[in-house]
Formats: sequence, structure tokens, C-alpha cells
Amino acid sequence: MTPTIAPRVRTLALLLLAAVCALLAGAGPASAHAALTGSDPQQGAVVDQAPARVSLTFSESVSMDDDSLRVLDPKGARVDDGAPANVSGTTYGVALHSGLPDGTYTVTYQVVSADSHPVAGAFTFSVGAPSKTTVTAADQQAGGGTVGWLYGLGRYVAYAGFAVLVGGAAFVLACWPSGSGVRTVQRVVVSGWLALTAATLGMLLLRGSYTGSGKLGDVFDLELLGQVLQTKTGAALVSRLLLLAAAALFVAVLFGAHDKREDAEKKDLTFGLALGGTVVAVGLAATWAMAEHASVGLQPGLAMPADVVHLLAVAAWLGGLTTLLVALYKAPAETPVEADAVHRFSRVAFGSVVALVVTGVYQSWRQLGSWSAFTDTRYGQLLLVKLVLVAVLVGIASLSRRWTARLADGVAAVPRPREKQTVAATTGNPSGARAGGNRAGGRGADGKGADGKGAGTAGKTPAGAKRAAQLARQRAAVDAARQKRLRDGDPHRFGLRRSVLAEAGVAVVLLAVTTVLTQTEPGRTEQEAEAATSAAASADTSASGAVTLDMPFDTGGENGEGVIRVEIDPARVGANDVHVYVEDPDGRAVDIPEVKIAFTLETKDIGPLPVAPDHITTGHWSASDVQLPMAGDWKVAATVRTSDIDQVTVSKNAQIG
Repeated sequence: MTPTIAPRVRTLALLLLAAVCALLAGAGPASAHAALTGSDPQQGAVVDQAPARVSLTFSESVSMDDDSLRVLDPKGARVDDGAPANVSGTTYGVALHSGLPDGTYTVTYQVVSADSHPVAGAFTFSVGAPSKTTVTAADQQAGGGTVGWLYGLGRYVAYAGFAVLVGGAAFVLACWPSGSGVRTVQRVVVSGWLALTAATLGMLLLRGSYTGSGKLGDVFDLELLGQVLQTKTGAALVSRLLLLAAAALFVAVLFGAHDKREDAEKKDLTFGLALGGTVVAVGLAATWAMAEHASVGLQPGLAMPADVVHLLAVAAWLGGLTTLLVALYKAPAETPVEADAVHRFSRVAFGSVVALVVTGVYQSWRQLGSWSAFTDTRYGQLLLVKLVLVAVLVGIASLSRRWTARLADGVAAVPRPREKQTVAATTGNPSGARAGGNRAGGRGADGKGADGKGAGTAGKTPAGAKRAAQLARQRAAVDAARQKRLRDGDPHRFGLRRSVLAEAGVAVVLLAVTTVLTQTEPGRTEQEAEAATSAAASADTSASGAVTLDMPFDTGGENGEGVIRVEIDPARVGANDVHVYVEDPDGRAVDIPEVKIAFTLETKDIGPLPVAPDHITTGHWSASDVQLPMAGDWKVAATVRTSDIDQVTVSKNAQIG
């Protein structure tokens, strides 16, 4: 006996929905695809005179507005003068007021990278000597919060809607033309159009808040919406809406005029629909390619067409798979999915996989740039997960091909319902009327009812018509039950449905991983930014002679783990500036109750020389004019207290010359 499928489908759907939500929730704020690679003054630098301008260098071009780059004095007042401007290449700067007093200044920035993702952050520098500041310089998060989560969900729904719309329509045109008249298939394709349209409208409204304030109340700010429409991403979203209007006309013709034509008359219309549908599908895919990863970085002229092909291949495979799954479960017995249709889709899916492999290899090389990026960057790790999911999907697809081969005979053997029975069930034929006459009027042996009138007349009475309608509904229910038995009774079809259902389940998770991947900083960019930052830091250290010591600590209490960094500048005999930074295991600046430093030159029996640095800002302490009287290998001990009772002392040696 065939087990009931509906509960399994519902359970699997809930599990997949939970997996998708977990992936989207775990994605957090959209990772910046442009990284800060340098600044002037540099982070934590102490300069003798106030600079006339602060400049920031990013790994790729960014867009700014008047408030994108701000400089705040120790009291939190703005000291930048005028709007930010492009200095050269990917370097942007803002002028400062003249005659700034000594103290610690905070630089905050919030920009939008060329591939549409928000970038935010903050750092400090000091003029003359560090001072206390009321400004918190912890890294800002762009694209986070409720708005960021909703925008990420919109991305996922948009990708899913595109795949179902394009893949479903392609499945009908290329694999199963008779499916254009199946109501469930129509609902699938129309649902894809509705999902993509709703997601695009939502993203257009959320865009301004997503890249700016992050406040839900700014979603319906018309001024903000006007600014979004002037950006590359806004233009791409509007273009997508216009193309969706053309897609609506395509769907209407596909399921309207095309379905009503005779087979002989469908040929020309099918060709026109295929041509027009291809143009619309390419245009829709291009709205992603022109606004995101492919449009910036290495070889954009080749990357954008490759991205379009990649998206179309995903849609043809996953969208067609979704339509096939629905058809296998819900198509009526009068119009079952033929084995030829499944065979044709199998060939389409194989071609899609080939296109995915070719374009995927190119995209991986372009976004990673090295083998180490596969394991050392988050983008590479997500890409490995995606590759595993694709491999699993291909493996399940091979099982589906086997069931497809066995399905041919089973589909050919499915008996078609008799047309006569169908007509009788919907119109109430003479036999139905006679049956009603027998029961309603008590037909006699002479063929007349109890009132002496013929049976045919009884069927025309209100009671007879009511009875005929009841019989019609009963026959419809019996027919529906028979259709279900036909579907569930074929073991080959049942096996194919299970394998396609498994494919669809993996595809849902794969699509979620892909969505998170589009919001993650590419591995190549991440490594280049790290290399540039390291090079700048090394150059600065070489020029100044500063020494930096990183010391992990664990006080044993709650939130007792982290890293303390001690910078000694210029690491020479005499007066030195000491900067202390404390970070948690995730690299975020954190405050702790107490930090103390002590210097000891054990070979000369000097010390310990205690230093009590002043708290400057979140995770940053500083002390100036720290006197080190002799050159040598000094022991630098840092005492860290994370609570009233949790304390530890860690140490390293530093060469002072």
C-alpha cells in the first residue's frame, strides 16, 4: 500500500523553511564587498599637527552622500568641512576645520560599494596626544537589523521567484506543451511572477533605509526613494519591474491563447513565445548582473554575460524541477506528465548543469583568486558548501533519470477515463435523469411514475434536478479518488516523485546558500584588503620603529577570553607612547574594568615600571611619555581584569633600542 505523501511533503517543507530561515538569520548584516584598505591619518596614529583633510582608501569604488564621511572631536561635535569628494582612484576625503586642538578624533564612514552593498566602520586618530573622548568608535554595522533581515529575505524570494517563473515557463514550452492547460502548473508560474514582483517592490522601498539609517520608518520616505532611483541598484530594480510587466503579458498568452490553439496552430505561436520569453528572461537576469558582483572587479565585460548564463541555467534547472514536482503530484489523470516530457526535461537539466559548471568555475576563479581563499575566507567556505549541495543534487538527479527510464511503460499503460462518463458527470445524462425519476417519482412497471407521467419528465422537476446535481458531485468525487489511485498506484511514478521531491528539497537550501553568498565579501577582495592593510601597517612600523605585541588572555570568568594588543612607539630609549587595545575572540573592541602595564628589564634588574594607561574609547587605552631608560630585551606584562574577581597577567618581550 502506498503511504500518504501529503504529511511528508508538509513536514519536509517546514524543515526546509526552518533551514532557510537559519541560513538567512545566520548571515547577519550584509558583508561589505568594498573594504577599507588604508587611511590618512592611519587608525590609532598620533600626529604632531592637525591634518587639513582625512582620506580613506577602499578596495573598490564607492558612492557617498554628504553624511557618508564624518569626523568628530572628543566631545562628539563634527569638525569636517564640506561634502566628501573623490581624491583619486578609490581614495575619498573630506576637509577639516582649521586650527583643531589636540585630542583624539573619531572618523566614521558609511558608503555603498560599487556592487550595491553598504559599508560602514569607524576608527580614531589623535593630534598631539591621545585624550578621552565621548564618542564610541566600535565598528558600525551597515545593512543590519530588521531592515537588513527583510532585505536579505527579499533577495531570497526574488531569486526563488525568478527561478520558478523562468524555469516553469521553459518547462511548459520546451518539455510539456500540453501542461499549459493544467491549472496547478499555471498557478506555479504565476506564483513565481507574483513572488518576484513583490520582492522587487519590497527591495526598492527598503533600499534607502538598508544602505542608510537602517530604520524601518524610513521605508516610505519619498525623498529617500528618489535618491535610490538615481543609483545603479535603483535603476536595476525599476528595470526589473518594467520587464515583469512584459513577463505578465507573456504568461497571459502562454496560458491563454497558446493553450486554446490546436496543436497544428501552436507551432508559430510557440516559436514567438520562446523568442520573446528568452529576451525577457535574459533581461531579468541582467538586472542582477549589472548591479552586483559581476559588474565590478576583474573582467566585468566577461563576468556579466557569464552571470546571466549562470542565472538562466539555475532557473531552467531548479524552476523546471519545481514545476515537474508539482505536476507529478497534482496533475489530473487526464493530463499526466508524459515520460517524453520528463526525458526532455532531463536533457534540459543536463545542459543547465554543464552551463553551471563552466560559468561557476570562472566565477569562482574571479571571486577567489587563490586556493587558500577556499578555506581562509567566509566566501570560500560558503562556496564549498554550495559545491557539496550541487554534487548531492546531481547525484539525486541521476536517480531521477533512472526512474524516468522506467516510467515510459507505466505512463503508456495508464487508462484514460471514458469521455462518456465525464460528460455524464457534468451534464446529467438521461440515465441519471431516469435514476432520479425512479427514486423521486416511484416508477411503475409501464415506465411511468406514480403520477402517471414519464420518467423523463421527473428529471425536469426541481427534485429531479437536485438529485442529478448530487449524482454529478458524487461522480466527480469518485473520479478524483480514481485519479489519486492512478497516480499513487504506479510504482515508477511514485519513485520518480520521491526523487524529484528530494531534489527540490536540496534545491531550496542551495538557493538559500547562494543568496547568502551574494551578500558575502568575495574572497579575492577580502585577501587583497588584508594584504593592503598589513603592508600599510608594516610600512608604518618600519618608518616609526614601533613595536606591537599581541597577547591572548583568559581570566577564567564569563567573557574572560580575548586578545590584548600593546603598541610601543617609537620603541626607543627615552619617552614612548603606549597604546593598549582589547578585543574579544571575534575581533570586536571591548571594554574591561581594568588594564595595567609593567615594563621589566631583567638583565639589568630594572623594574617593574608600572604604567596605568587612560581609557580613550571602546577597547582603547593610552599612556604618553612612558620613560624606558635603557636599551634591551624588555618584558612587557599586561594585567587584565574582566570582573571583580577574574584577573590574569600575560607577558611578552619587546626589543627596545
